[in-house]
Amino acid sequence: MTIEKKEKLMRKLENHLRSTARHLIKFDTEEEVLQYLTESFRSELYCDFVGVILNEEGDFIPKAWSGNIPAVTDAFPLPITHCSNKLLNLSLTIEKGDPPEICLLSTILKKANVKTWFTVPFNYNDFQFGFCIVGFLNYVPLLDMEAPFQEFGKDIAVAMAMAREKNVQQNKIKGIEWISKNLSLNAPLEKHVEEINLRAGKGTNADFACIYLYNEKENCFEYQPPSYGLMDHSKRIVIEENYRLSKYFPHLEKTGGSQLSVPIVIDLRTIGVLHIVHKKEAVFTENDLRLLELLSNHIAAVLENARLFNNEKEQKNRLQFLLDYQQALVKETIKDDTFDGITSMLSNLFKNQVILFDRFLRPISFRDHLDRENKLHSDQITEISRRGKEKSNVHDYFTIQDPDSLDILSFWMINGGGSLLGYLAIQSSEGEMDEIDRLTIEVARNICSIQFIKQKLVLDAKEQAKDSFFSRLLVEKIEEEEGIFQYASLFHWNLFQSHHLAVLSISLDNNEIIDSNLFEQQQKKNLIWDSIKSSLPELDPSILTGTHDEKYILVVPLKEENTHSKKFWHSLYERINKWADETSVQCKVLMGVGDKTDNVKGYYMSYQQAIQSLNILNSRLDYLGFSLFSELGSYTILHHLNHSVAIDLFVKKQLGPLIFYSEGKTTDLFNTLHAFLQNNGNIKNTAEDLFIHRSSLLYRIEKIESLLDIQLSDAEVRFDLMMAFKLYDMYGKEIERNTLFQSK
Repeated sequence: MTIEKKEKLMRKLENHLRSTARHLIKFDTEEEVLQYLTESFRSELYCDFVGVILNEEGDFIPKAWSGNIPAVTDAFPLPITHCSNKLLNLSLTIEKGDPPEICLLSTILKKANVKTWFTVPFNYNDFQFGFCIVGFLNYVPLLDMEAPFQEFGKDIAVAMAMAREKNVQQNKIKGIEWISKNLSLNAPLEKHVEEINLRAGKGTNADFACIYLYNEKENCFEYQPPSYGLMDHSKRIVIEENYRLSKYFPHLEKTGGSQLSVPIVIDLRTIGVLHIVHKKEAVFTENDLRLLELLSNHIAAVLENARLFNNEKEQKNRLQFLLDYQQALVKETIKDDTFDGITSMLSNLFKNQVILFDRFLRPISFRDHLDRENKLHSDQITEISRRGKEKSNVHDYFTIQDPDSLDILSFWMINGGGSLLGYLAIQSSEGEMDEIDRLTIEVARNICSIQFIKQKLVLDAKEQAKDSFFSRLLVEKIEEEEGIFQYASLFHWNLFQSHHLAVLSISLDNNEIIDSNLFEQQQKKNLIWDSIKSSLPELDPSILTGTHDEKYILVVPLKEENTHSKKFWHSLYERINKWADETSVQCKVLMGVGDKTDNVKGYYMSYQQAIQSLNILNSRLDYLGFSLFSELGSYTILHHLNHSVAIDLFVKKQLGPLIFYSEGKTTDLFNTLHAFLQNNGNIKNTAEDLFIHRSSLLYRIEKIESLLDIQLSDAEVRFDLMMAFKLYDMYGKEIERNTLFQSK
């Protein structure tokens, strides 16, 4: 390379360094400075990589990198003590750097086959930031540019220092917010503002002084009157994406100019700016800055006192408002039996939608503050209820998202008398609730609890009257028909219409019984029964429910022929199971249905038929779930036999030895004989039903014939045994309660 060409290249490189240095000062962040540096160096020098390495807590850390040399980049961070101490002070090259045995960086570059490299240190005011390294995988002759690069390194350090200072300012202004969204600046505060501006103007010989306060809601600084002096100034300074306060107040804490601004800070939050102006050529000094800082601290204290005073005043007003609302809600519970008035008032109080659910998370009342009635469609309600049930088993308070509007609904449990009564759901407002909001929620829950308990007392009274009614109706001989008609009139029930009477049994699964006493088990059954009877009105309000002799009763009016069909009862049974499942209590529900009745005296017969159907389901046909008495075949004939000692003796004679033998033994001869008779004496089919081998079945048959002293090949014997099984299905529990099977 000729000397002329070399000098031309050096001038070009020096111009590039100066141009780069000027650009670096314009950037706001250190990352922007370093990234621009690496990219400009690489594009100008055509090098294979450029890296900016900074000194951070005793290690060299790459902060910006251009070029893909994994062998070099993956080696960082490097301990400073293992590298040359010249890196932070001098510009080094591959020829002038310390040998690999002294400098770890030289070792890494050598292993990576970097043929040519040089470094530029970043120093400013005796502070060593780090260095820049430029590398080539091929040999490149280096120019004698140590002095320009050394000076360029100082420019880089200055740019980094400025960027860091800007970053400090940006962090200071970040998250600016007004001390209180409801701050009311009244006359005393204006007087303080006037005094502060007066002292700021006279104390600094300024021609104009004013205060800007930050409005968080509008995201702007607003001029707060009165000011000191007259001058054209912005009434409103809107904050854009750039939150650097110096952008909007260029003379922030900067002396030596005709304007000066200082921030007003409360609890490390900038809530305003104190600003002064000279109309003449005079400049503000450090003493002026200190005076403004003192005044800004004073106005900050004034604003903080105003905030505390207004907060206390607001809290007092809100408490008084809450007490007034509580009285109004209590009056609402007195004059109305429903929840619509309560939810309407609560929605106005919270300025949001309010939904009240029963304890099974079924909506019973909905209102919003615009007085619109319930517009929730069934799918939406189903989804909200489903999500609520998933969380209600775990949490007393939970939130879910409305599947349509995407609003957040907050759910609170409503308890009373030691039991769950329902749920109060309120559309969540922005921000967290304060103490008054939480107190308001508690008041709302208490009022709803009162209304729930009030309704429960009414329902309990009706249930007691209903139980008394059934105790008079479901007897073999009715003594006071007039009293029956009076009760029927009370429940708006037409006794002269044809009805079917059904009896339900609720059996808890074993995992619900384990570790629970009889009282807890009965509570679970009551919960299931409450779910069923509270849901039935949605299907048919004319269905009457009640209890009699610890049995759950449904009286279903015969409105049309399909009520008499098996399809209708199957549909009803499916719904009953669904309502039972909604309680999350694992159980099995069976239903026996008696024949229709056309008169008052026929209800007892239908009730007995329903019980017989239920007994047979429990004994043999529980897999069916429900049974109509009219479809039980020979059982309908046996039903007309009065349960007598003769029946007990007959069953004991036919089946007693098998029952005694099977008790406490793994071999169940009682059920073996029943399966054998059901399969019409077919050995193969019986063995398959019992899941035993043919030879095992033959042994059992022989044992049965020996115990009963019979021959199962005799048709008369089989008939008697089948009759005994059917009678046992119908009266088994009653037979077991007497003493016939308690001794041989």
